[in-house]
Amino acid sequence: MLIRSTLIGLLALAVSAIAQPPGPGRGPGRFGPGLDPGPLGGARFLGAEAGMPGHVVKNAPYSADVLTETTQTLPDGNHIHQTTTVKVYRDSEGRTRSEQTLKTLNGLAPNANLPGVVFINDPVAGANYALNPTAHTANKSAWTRPAPTGGQNRPMGRAANPDATNPGRGPGRGPRRGANPNVKTEALGSQMVEGVQADGTRTTMTIPAGQIGNEQPIQIVTETWYSTELKSVVMSKRSDPRMGDTVTKMSNLSRAEPPSTLFQVPVDYKVSESARQGRGGPPRQ
Repeated sequence: MLIRSTLIGLLALAVSAIAQPPGPGRGPGRFGPGLDPGPLGGARFLGAEAGMPGHVVKNAPYSADVLTETTQTLPDGNHIHQTTTVKVYRDSEGRTRSEQTLKTLNGLAPNANLPGVVFINDPVAGANYALNPTAHTANKSAWTRPAPTGGQNRPMGRAANPDATNPGRGPGRGPRRGANPNVKTEALGSQMVEGVQADGTRTTMTIPAGQIGNEQPIQIVTETWYSTELKSVVMSKRSDPRMGDTVTKMSNLSRAEPPSTLFQVPVDYKVSESARQGRGGPPRQ
């Protein structure tokens, strides 16, 4: 009964959260749907990259599995290794869909029988949906047009440098006035990732000794590979001594147009409207 009540609450939370643009998080694999790297957490299931609302990306359809692996080393040498997979889709109109199970939600319960959840973002119709395939129910909320940020579309969950404030201009352009001196960004060149060309960026943030009670400086390294062709992050890596190492990567990538039925609520589902509606509406044409 507790799990069922928790599920209902999470689905309601998902609908309101899914209508908002992603905020800063802790790094790949810990999304908050946004997939907290998060196609790629607190409520990690909320972060399914493609399911994470952001700037609408048209004419770049794809489907893929987003695999997130997190490894944490404990002081006694023991290791905790977790792996989650989310199925993501995007069509040529910018609609997105993400599928995952609630067993990817940290701290809920180690229960393999937890139900799956599906999130559909439809900027064309101006609606978001959180689907419960087990109960054949859906919760609907209004789609909110995200505020322009000038950044890259990052469906895998977060910005390349979520922990830094005022990180500077980026590789090769020099620091801007007021840039954080403890943040260094460098270009890594290009490589093929899952069949698409991707440009890499590595950001190293140093927490000086004593800033958070640490005896020695702490370095957090985030590596992001962005595909201009796909208009998406296709792989991210993050190393944080406090939390472990996380790698999030697309696999089984297909550039084919996903079936339109994937972005529609099945006719046999009971749809309820969220009491809290988003502030936006369909995107301007």
